[in-house]
Amino acid sequence: MYFLHYIFSIVAVSTLVNRVLILTDYKKRYTLLTMSTIRKKPVPALKISHLTKLYDEKHGIKDIDLTVNQGEIFGFLGPNGAGKSTTINTILDLLRPDSGSIELLGLDHQKDAKKVHKYIGYLSGDMETDPTLTGAQYLSFVSHLHKNVDKKTITSLVKRLKADTSVKIKNLSRGNKQKIGLIAALMHDPDILILDEPTSGLDPLIQTEFNTILSERKSNGKTTFMSSHILSEIQETCDRIGFIRDGKLVHVGSLQTLLKNTPRKIEARLKNSRFAKQLTQLNGVANLQQIDGMVTFTFSGDINRLIHVFASQTIDSLTISEPDLEELFMGYYREENQRV
Repeated sequence: MYFLHYIFSIVAVSTLVNRVLILTDYKKRYTLLTMSTIRKKPVPALKISHLTKLYDEKHGIKDIDLTVNQGEIFGFLGPNGAGKSTTINTILDLLRPDSGSIELLGLDHQKDAKKVHKYIGYLSGDMETDPTLTGAQYLSFVSHLHKNVDKKTITSLVKRLKADTSVKIKNLSRGNKQKIGLIAALMHDPDILILDEPTSGLDPLIQTEFNTILSERKSNGKTTFMSSHILSEIQETCDRIGFIRDGKLVHVGSLQTLLKNTPRKIEARLKNSRFAKQLTQLNGVANLQQIDGMVTFTFSGDINRLIHVFASQTIDSLTISEPDLEELFMGYYREENQRV
């Protein structure tokens, strides 16, 4: 029996294991493909393209491009009035853009609004609700809107955030009201959590627990997009950050890269006080001060190079402080002002 010398393909589809097997005989070369090798790249959690929303010539957001991946915690930074809330309200379709597009999990935020909202949890910067309801009544109301919310989840969040749900919302402190808002945003385990100044009013212990909740969500592939003007909270939780100033996205990058390029604070108590003068000759040293044998300065560059220089000296103490985002934040703003 003679066999065809042309392409012979057998395609077997198994619905049980959800795989595709393609066996091809072409010039005696065989190829095996499975779904894992042809699976499409996951869509971004959030994709913003050329987004513009202006109230007048000076206020609003202008030509913003941004992509946030699934499973990412993204920090959206900027001072009050920079355009953070406008961006968030436009993402949520509470404001209509003048131009540009927004997709959440591959869905258009306007055309597919009903589907999109099922996947989102949201906390506004200034939560407003019926002040006559208790926290428990409000959470019950929200849970019925979402449907299929596990009461155990609500109970767990209330316990973890130490929320008092027995008091009417109008009588709650700023921090306790914020806890109720966070529980409402988290209760249905949304794929995308959008938070506007989420830790406002929270004490440090509750902030730490909240950060743990965000980390748990991240490990489950959930996305968080949070705005803030408090840089320390962003530094502790976020994978990447974006700076917005005067409605324009100034920079987007990973924390590691941004912090690496920010000066470290150095404090050293030296036996040889004259060594401080030598330090001024070292590239990367700035803002050097010497008081009673204690030398303080900032250093940009390879920290190993600095340690090598110190190794030749007798040092009583040496402190190297990692850069914080406050310095980075102000640095970008100074650079922008110099360009204007």
